[in-house]
Amino acid sequence: MITEKKITCIVCPIGCKILVKTDGTQFEIVEGNKCKKGIEYAKNEALDPRRMLTTSALINGGEWPLISVKSSKPVPKEKIFPILKEIKKNAVDAPINSGQTIIKNVANTSIDIVATKSVKKL
Repeated sequence: MITEKKITCIVCPIGCKILVKTDGTQFEIVEGNKCKKGIEYAKNEALDPRRMLTTSALINGGEWPLISVKSSKPVPKEKIFPILKEIKKNAVDAPINSGQTIIKNVANTSIDIVATKSVKKL
């Protein structure tokens, strides 16, 4: 089934409104892009949308009860909620250093969850 999607490009300040036709495996730009970067962005957004994930994780024995974390690379959009669920059920022990991997291969995505700040142990 072919569907049409209107995608707002965020690659540059122009913010083109790109109209795309897709069947989930192929895509075609109908109208709207003003540069080559917009074509690549629209393709990724139509066929494999991904987002950087930032959130907080519980920490045991630290100076703070939570630690800010992020994904090591953009995650598939449909995996965001399973990843958040996995982060929520895994508390980590202090001390934690900024850049330290908190969860490896989260939700079987080959993506790690990484601390974005340091937390000292109490």
